[in-house]
Amino acid sequence: MAGLPSQAFERFFPYWLRTFVRARESGLVLAGLVIGVFSGVLVGIIAELAQWLHEVFYGLARYQRLSATPSLETWRALAVPVAGGLFLSTIVYFAGSRFKGRMADAIEANALHGGRLSFMGSLYITLQTFVSNAFGASVGLEAAYTQVCAAISSILGRGLAARRSDMRLLVACGAAGAISAAFGAPLAGAFYAFEVVLGAYAVASLVPVVASAIVASIVATMVSTHHGPLPAIPDFQVATGEFFGHVVMLGAVCAIGSILLMKGVALAERLFTTRFIPAFLRPALGGLIVGGFALITPQVLGAGHGAFQRNLTESIPLVMLAGIIILKALASAISLGSGFRGGLFFASMLLGGMIGRFYAEAVSLYTPFDFPASLAAIAGMAAFGTGVLGAPVTMTVLALETTGSFSVTVAALAASALAALIVRETFGYSFATWRFHLRGETIRGPHDVGWVRQLNVARLMRKDARTVPADVTIGVAREMFPPGTTKQIVALDQDGRYAGLILTADLHGTLPEQSQSPVAELAGQKNARLLPHLSVRETLDAFEKSETDVLVVIDDDVSRRVLGLVTESHALRRYGEELERRNREFAR
Repeated sequence: MAGLPSQAFERFFPYWLRTFVRARESGLVLAGLVIGVFSGVLVGIIAELAQWLHEVFYGLARYQRLSATPSLETWRALAVPVAGGLFLSTIVYFAGSRFKGRMADAIEANALHGGRLSFMGSLYITLQTFVSNAFGASVGLEAAYTQVCAAISSILGRGLAARRSDMRLLVACGAAGAISAAFGAPLAGAFYAFEVVLGAYAVASLVPVVASAIVASIVATMVSTHHGPLPAIPDFQVATGEFFGHVVMLGAVCAIGSILLMKGVALAERLFTTRFIPAFLRPALGGLIVGGFALITPQVLGAGHGAFQRNLTESIPLVMLAGIIILKALASAISLGSGFRGGLFFASMLLGGMIGRFYAEAVSLYTPFDFPASLAAIAGMAAFGTGVLGAPVTMTVLALETTGSFSVTVAALAASALAALIVRETFGYSFATWRFHLRGETIRGPHDVGWVRQLNVARLMRKDARTVPADVTIGVAREMFPPGTTKQIVALDQDGRYAGLILTADLHGTLPEQSQSPVAELAGQKNARLLPHLSVRETLDAFEKSETDVLVVIDDDVSRRVLGLVTESHALRRYGEELERRNREFAR
């Protein structure tokens, strides 16, 4: 996964500093502080540049939010997203092939590659996301923030010769700094790192992640005035017991909505990748559709920070609010499905907040119950965000940092927990892991499973397998392999291909009259075999399925050339040793 700049950075720092970071927890805290500074600066710069381009492209006043503008000139609303789509296609056309196999995000890097990210690949992803947002596609910049900050963290970790577990922790520090700086919410940034990027919490990892999150938030405030906490929502009411029945209903509604949004992205991608639409024109076509939506309401453009303020604080008719919800969801799905790049972090929060307000106002209008719209908006924001991100604690503490109300936070926690349960039971994926699933990956989170893939059959097998031609007689084979020389013999056909496995005990347990029979009659497991690339888990599954304690390794199913043997006991022992070592790294 390493690109050339990161390879050149390996062991860049002096030996005493590398030793300090590897041997002391305070060294990781120091690295977390440095990552926080970089994260705050990068997030502030990217946010300012994106806002400036919105102002230039769409003719906005200084610091006016794109999604908060009442209306746009028709030609700008249509032309800018189309131009962005063409520009993005040009980037992919000239540079895309150079980064194949090097475009992993922080979650995938931590799950499969021990925290190692390609620096140039990450810059490419960041550029794509920035271009998508700057030209008005309905995606957020949080993916760009997280990508570039995680990449810087990975580069720093390699320069410090960090262990695999420490590399993963440093990448989590980068993600924490990115989200903290983006929202001015250090708690949310820290829990985002634990839930979404690191996949677990440990006392040893708390201080570096929190240090990075706090410093990044402070630094970003110094660099940019165009970032920070969510807009304040006034008139919060205390959440009492009678509200929680509706909070539960709202959590279920938001869970269903988040699943529909994620499936909508996959459906849009299938529709845009048909052979009838040239690949180069797909983002432009998506931009044209989103631009058409923007003529109805500019709130569909960008991540939606301005729309968040308007839709949750201003008076809007229910029908109009429902229309904005539908258009924003369609715009996000079409943007991502057509080839624009970005995240659904803030879009999911905006949709959840609007759904919460719609639910509350509908309940208050058509029933005697008075459901506070502000409470419902925060609960919906947390629930919908949880459905998409799969991070209930992150969304709950973000609600706390946004409102400062513990009673509202409890309502957000209840809605988030229910949404997480429903999504996991019925869908099984967050947005990031759903995208992995569509690509054929089996990972469902950032937990470190890369070592399982690295511990494959090629590393487990013994290469000293004893072989015998399948047409040799049993008598001759007995002379070739006396008792005690080996436990099993691999039979080969006339072309040297695998023809079955013979146990030495069976060979010497035959009757004398069978001495002239070919040894192939004793061969079993003719279709049971292992391939070199199979992981240790797949190997153990193969043992269970074949109900045997030894399997032959062949190069492929065509040539069937024998490479070695793997025993179940050895695979179990190596798996247990590696698992114990990983647990020690995590708990140290």
